[in-house]
Amino acid sequence: MTTFSTSTPSILLQNLKMNSSEQPGPWLNSSTLLPMKSSSLGVSCFTMTFGAISNLTALGILAKSRVRFRRPSKSPFLLLTVALLLADLAGHVIPGAFALYLHMDQINQMKAVKPTKVFCQIFGASMVFFGLCPLLLGFAMAVERCVAITRPFFHAAMVTLGHVWRVVLLLSSLAFVLAVLPLFEVGTYTTQFPGTWCFLPIHGPKSTADTNLVLAFSCLGLTALTFSLLCNILSGLALLQARKKSHNVNTKSAARYTRRASSTSSTFSRSLNVEMMVQLAVITVVSCVCWSPFLIHILVKQFKQRTSTQEKDGFILLGLRMASWNQILDPWVYILLRKAVLIRVCCAKVTENRSSADSHRQAFMLQ
Repeated sequence: MTTFSTSTPSILLQNLKMNSSEQPGPWLNSSTLLPMKSSSLGVSCFTMTFGAISNLTALGILAKSRVRFRRPSKSPFLLLTVALLLADLAGHVIPGAFALYLHMDQINQMKAVKPTKVFCQIFGASMVFFGLCPLLLGFAMAVERCVAITRPFFHAAMVTLGHVWRVVLLLSSLAFVLAVLPLFEVGTYTTQFPGTWCFLPIHGPKSTADTNLVLAFSCLGLTALTFSLLCNILSGLALLQARKKSHNVNTKSAARYTRRASSTSSTFSRSLNVEMMVQLAVITVVSCVCWSPFLIHILVKQFKQRTSTQEKDGFILLGLRMASWNQILDPWVYILLRKAVLIRVCCAKVTENRSSADSHRQAFMLQ
């Protein structure tokens, strides 16, 4: 998903030709609308371009570092990471292109041109699909790492690339089925305030199918975030416990000499586990911060009965913008939280501290 503008062209509502087969957005009941700002189109273009470049950069870095993930125990995580970045990339380009089309159409015609039913249905389906996919894939990554760290032998025997491919297809199919249900007259998609995006009906009177679809979308997303947090906590505790045991073993002089041959391999594996866990933990935190306001807000709205259909919900637009930034921040987690980058930062910090200590020592000696 990409960032959407906050204004629409000024025109009397009666001049709009409504499609009687599509449920209008509640905000369209107002008499006049604000003029479109051309700067909002530039912001949307920049957001979509920056998000696409960020995900392509992260995919390129992963392609170069695939040698480090050749181990069978690490390959599933790499596959899930690639799937997540591809979903983020497509989630910027495809819905972003639909949103830019509405922006440019409104600017060129200088009036609020309501999108056709087919266009809104496809736009809304892409919003739902590319909104759910990153959350479900992030949940799969958290479960995979939790099993790999807490049950390594079971992970090595049962979790293969073939199984991970099936999980990716299953989760993608789940998001796809939920997204295309309105295309088969199970629910509908409507234009949302301020007229630059389409989604499931959130405000005003709606059918039972619409309410159930919104609840399913929100509950699936929140469930994925919750279980991702729980799995990351378990994985972090397991890594800390393993590090403590390893430290106790290495303090014994006998183990220091007899296990020297295997220490290098285990240290590399442990450092790679820590690197992946740091990346996954930050991704989960970013996803929770970006997606929780939007998901919780639309969930609460389903239990608040409103008789008025006029509602310009600025908070839901803010939540949508925050959710769109999740797909921009995900690739930067992999770009910045790589082992090579962290080592450079640590070395630079150590060098800075040493130079500062030397300068203080020299100043003290001159006194």
